[in-house]
Amino acid sequence: MSIAPYIKEIGRGKEGARALTQAQAYDLMSQVLDRRVTELEIGAFAVAMRIKGESIDELAGFLEAAQERCIPIRPGRPTIVLPSYNGARKLPNLTTLLALLLAQEGVQVLVHGPQHDPGRVTTAEVFHDLGLPSANDAADIEHAWARHEPVFIRTEALCPPLAHLLDARWVIGLRNPGHTVAKLLSPCRSGASLRVVNYTHPEYGTTLAQFLAHTAAHAVLMRGTEGEPVADPRRGPRLDVFVAGQLRPELSRPAQEGVLTELPVLPRECDAATTALYIQSVVSGEKPAPTPITQQVDCLTRALIAVAHQQTQEKTA
Repeated sequence: MSIAPYIKEIGRGKEGARALTQAQAYDLMSQVLDRRVTELEIGAFAVAMRIKGESIDELAGFLEAAQERCIPIRPGRPTIVLPSYNGARKLPNLTTLLALLLAQEGVQVLVHGPQHDPGRVTTAEVFHDLGLPSANDAADIEHAWARHEPVFIRTEALCPPLAHLLDARWVIGLRNPGHTVAKLLSPCRSGASLRVVNYTHPEYGTTLAQFLAHTAAHAVLMRGTEGEPVADPRRGPRLDVFVAGQLRPELSRPAQEGVLTELPVLPRECDAATTALYIQSVVSGEKPAPTPITQQVDCLTRALIAVAHQQTQEKTA
């Protein structure tokens, strides 16, 4: 089987390309993830989509195909999902701090992403240096949650076919729709779950907001810190809460405006070991947590309560 007819539609350049339907996008991504196509076709797909950009229907189809191929995770309690795919280059990667602070509030937290990324400090590396659990399967995740710990799972373990697509980046030198899909994954198949969806370029925030509404998602949309799903410790970002696809202004937070009067004390280096030491000092109470991150914790916990309430209402309706 070939995806050439789809490539012909999406590969006509930025002006001439046509968007696929959700069903076509699902079929295309299913073939790519199942490796029923050649590596050349995968490269053509990646480049064509990079030039064209994804439509809402295409994202929905791509995501549906990827989520079907994730390992089944069925949490017994409300869960927050943190996709961590960019890592740190200049600032310390504090996604793990966010996960730990949420766990201290009694929230189950699942973090997923790559183990390594050349030139960046991944959340997996910070988890490792803090001695936090890294899961290989759903049972490992359950054991970590039973100990009230946040848990990290590599993309290779969560969704092996998607990890293979992400690895195409190292061959062709470009990200592809798999990277967007990875940040949108909602792998929990039961119970109330809320995922943090982050973007780097402001214009993409509009597309993602439309996507979350279109798919009736439970999510918090934000501009990430170097692409990570954690608030910038120096200035609070806008946090838009979606419950069943509906924007909930009363649960959301506006961006911090104005001139900063005080900056948090952050480590000068952003390597995993230094970041882990800083996070440990915050969690132990030795140092204060950056206010934007504590505000994000508050926003996420309140949003998760709203999601759980929404699901209860749906079950009793």
